Order: sequence, then C-alpha cells, then structure tokens
Amino acid sequence: MPETKPFRRVLVKLSGEALAAPDGYWLHPPLLAALAEDISKTLEAGFQVALVVGGGNMIRGARISSAGWIDRATGDSLGMIATVMNSLALETALNAAGVPARTMSAVSMPTICETYARQPALHHLDKGQVVVLAGGTGNPYFTTDTAAVLRAAELRCGAVLKATQVDGVYSADPKKDPSALRYDRLTHDDAIARDLKIMDTAAFALARESRISIVVGSIHAPSSVTAILTGNAPSTHVVP
Repeated sequence: MPETKPFRRVLVKLSGEALAAPDGYWLHPPLLAALAEDISKTLEAGFQVALVVGGGNMIRGARISSAGWIDRATGDSLGMIATVMNSLALETALNAAGVPARTMSAVSMPTICETYARQPALHHLDKGQVVVLAGGTGNPYFTTDTAAVLRAAELRCGAVLKATQVDGVYSADPKKDPSALRYDRLTHDDAIARDLKIMDTAAFALARESRISIVVGSIHAPSSVTAILTGNAPSTHVVP
C-alpha cells in the first residue's frame, strides 16, 4: 500500500440529494453511472469501500413530521425506506460498471436485499466487494450521518468521507461569504472550538469517541471520491 494513503478501508457517505436529476426526479442515471465508475477507480487505487446514502432526494422524516400530520418515528421510517431504494439503485449501477456490490439493510427486507450484520459485511469487504449500507441505523431519530459513523466504527474503517456540495470545511458558508477560509486539516477539538458544523452532534460525538477521521470533499466534478482519497482534489481532514 503506498505511503501516501493514510487508510485502506473507507466509508463514503453520500447525500440523497446528490443522486437527484436536474429536473427534480429522484434519480439521475448518468450521475449514478459516473459515480459507479469513480468507485471502480477507488477500488483500483487499493481502497476498500463501504457506502451509506441518505434519502433526502425523496423524503426527510424530520421535515414531514414537522408539518404535524405524521409523527417523527413514522416519518423517519419512510426516510429509511427511501435509503433502501437509493442503495438498490446504486448497487445496480456499480454492478453494471463491473464492481461487485452488495446492499445490506438495517431494516430487514430479506426478499429485497441482505439484512445488515457486522460479520458478513466484514467478509464482503475483505473479498473486495463494495457494501452499500441501507436503512440508516434501523432506528428513528438518528440521521444517516450517525449511521455512517456507526458503521465505520463497526467495520473498522480508517475514515468517513463525507461527499458534499463543497470541497471541504470552511470558516463560514462559502456561498454566502466570499472571504470564508477553507481548512486543510483540523482536529476534532478544533472543529468543536470553532463551532464548525461538519456532521450532526450525535454523529460527530461518535466519530470523536471512536477516533475516526472525517474527510470532507466535493462530490461534483472535477472532484471525485478517488481524487479526494488519493490527495488529488481539495478536501478537509478532521482527525482525532
């Protein structure tokens, strides 16, 4: 393994919104195909990859429950189902690109996909398969950010790559403040002291406790998962 790679196994966290088409449809097949090719190159670079994808391109439990016509637990259950739909689409795109992938859901759906369990997931990763982890944590009130960090800890991942709309962590919103500074490297304590919103509180607390690094970079071209992980695209590393 090249010395430039600080870790070999990584969990990539994708937002559901990143999969949406420009016309608002919940999935954009060309984007899925490009993402699958990117993950293929990530494997060729020597990384092992697990994926967690959100469901915000379809539904957000907290948002619909705030309208008052549905309770939060039910709303979050709908969101978990949305992540399964996204994960199955992503698995299909990966397989079409020649990447062996397996969807595992924390919400048991045995006729649709494998139910998540730690040891089988580790076995799939050791065999070089991409594991697409659906269903969040399987519980309401927890975000897919929290699910990503939890699975990273369980599966002995060296880092969580949070693929976002921007190329790292900034001192302020770069879309609103042109003078915002991008950080190349931070510690968990730095992020707390500067009140930087890298992940939700529960997810970040678990990452800090588990001493898991968080890498934040842009999912949009000219960046890519492979470029971020190999140091060829801007990103911010938040380290223990």
